[in-house]
Amino acid sequence: MAQNIVYGLFVGGIYGIAAVGLALAFGVMNVLNIAHGELLMFGGYISFWLFSLLGIDPFVSLIICIPALFLIGLLLDRLVYRHVARLRGEAKIKNSLLISFGLVLILQNVAIRLFTADERTTQVSYIGQGINLFGIALPYTRLMGLVIALVTILALHLFLQRTDSGKAIRATAEDWEAAELSGINVPRVYMLTFALGAALAGIAGTLVSVTSSVAPSIGLDWTLKALIVVVLAGTGSIIGAFPAGLLLGLVEALSSIFISASYREVVGLVIFLLVLLIRPQGLFGSREAA
Repeated sequence: MAQNIVYGLFVGGIYGIAAVGLALAFGVMNVLNIAHGELLMFGGYISFWLFSLLGIDPFVSLIICIPALFLIGLLLDRLVYRHVARLRGEAKIKNSLLISFGLVLILQNVAIRLFTADERTTQVSYIGQGINLFGIALPYTRLMGLVIALVTILALHLFLQRTDSGKAIRATAEDWEAAELSGINVPRVYMLTFALGAALAGIAGTLVSVTSSVAPSIGLDWTLKALIVVVLAGTGSIIGAFPAGLLLGLVEALSSIFISASYREVVGLVIFLLVLLIRPQGLFGSREAA
């Protein structure tokens, strides 16, 4: 049972990183980016091909993958989401859903053209190695993944709390009109926010490529998983999405023990519905910005 709990934490760390990226765009811009999983998928492919062609360790490749996805996020904001962000109210969410769904189809087909439909896994030399702690196996790949996830969340928290740009993001998430009146460049904040979310998706994609596999079809599955975590945390909570991801990973791991491994995905969806019905503001409240 202890092994399953640890495994759930490892998986939950990836859930959390992916969800924080989605929560940034939704919490600050009020834009629901269904193509978030496709950004994760591209991050995984970048890591895979850097390892396959150049022999760069996937964890080291993050120094390339993060800026690459950040730039992709900037480009998508400039070309697509900047126009959506100008809308107001329900029109913004509805249009972001429709546009990002179209973007999903485009990015999936681009990935198939570039990488084929085959699943790819980054087979590092130490993939089967690890340490044993009190009888619990801790694979190096999953342990490093959790450490990177924790460091990333800590860095993001410090960025949001201590830097001027981070404070501008939090102020915009709270009230974009008041932020604009106080002199904050809201379009620039939106651009930075979306790019940060894309970079976080790239980190999650790298971890997925090492611990699981990437394929052009994985995007929507990861978007759904991230959305479940965002709802579990509360749509106004950014950093809170990470512990919510860990919690979902634990619940799925425990459900494989007490129910059946084949019902893991169903359990996540049941939690999603229960939270919406019983506590729609999420575990960490709807007014928390970070």
